[in-house]
Amino acid sequence: MGTIFTLSILQSALELGCIYALVALALFISFSILNIADLSTDGCFTLGCAVCAMVTISGHPFLALFAAMAAGVCSGFVTAFLQTKMGIESILAGIIVNTGLYTINIAVMGFASNVNLFKCDTIFSMAKEAIGGSFYKILVALLIVVIIGCLLSLFLSTKLGLSIRATGDNTDMVRASSINPAFTITVGLCVSNSLTALSGGVLAQYQKSCDINLGTGMVTIALASLIIGESIIGGGSMAKRVVGVVLGSCLYRFIVAVALRLNVPAECLKLVSALIVAIAIASPYMKGKIAFMKQRSLAMKNYAKEGK
Repeated sequence: MGTIFTLSILQSALELGCIYALVALALFISFSILNIADLSTDGCFTLGCAVCAMVTISGHPFLALFAAMAAGVCSGFVTAFLQTKMGIESILAGIIVNTGLYTINIAVMGFASNVNLFKCDTIFSMAKEAIGGSFYKILVALLIVVIIGCLLSLFLSTKLGLSIRATGDNTDMVRASSINPAFTITVGLCVSNSLTALSGGVLAQYQKSCDINLGTGMVTIALASLIIGESIIGGGSMAKRVVGVVLGSCLYRFIVAVALRLNVPAECLKLVSALIVAIAIASPYMKGKIAFMKQRSLAMKNYAKEGK
């Protein structure tokens, strides 16, 4: 066991967990709060990665992150526009945007399938020079996710944030309260996609490369992290739920790291991700089923004793 659970595995899981937690927080907004299945996540993640990579190459690593978020906002706006103004179902709107983003992403990358940043300064290389040691990547990733988590918790507690939360709960009630659900959905998806793109941008600088297929399966990864986090933390305040999503992302990356350590083929990681999602989704139902069976068994025993 000592050879499996090493410090390097834990460190890598925390680094990637914090980076991918931004996508999980994005799905937290669209899936959990707005009750919208946004399938544009894969393409939006690659979009943020591509935009950030190209701006970083031009010598602006910090500006690159904001540029990635701006690109994500545009992606979210188009997705919301298709839903609210064109009458397209959320799932189909996400698929349409995701399909279109492939061409946009490869155009942003100069029609190359991959771009490398090995000769460029990144926020991580700058942190290495400023902080040193071997934990500078964790500190940078953790700082970003803490800032985003705090801002997101505060935003969802504002009047606009409460309106967005109410839209996911009951659209008709929101409309009856003179709140435009099309506006709240648009804002929610813009914020969600900006976080997805930011995650892609941070990952581009973290691994110093960008690939056109980098975002493939990102919905599955984010959904697994989200559901694991919600299963661990449950309900509660918005800040508590945000923390749960981040913990779920780190735990998911740790599970994947252990799977790689156990020599699970890289080609099987998508299957592992699918199994994790299935188990995470089914666990609340199975817990309720087991509790019901226990209560039923106890009731039958009490009935048998009373009959005697």
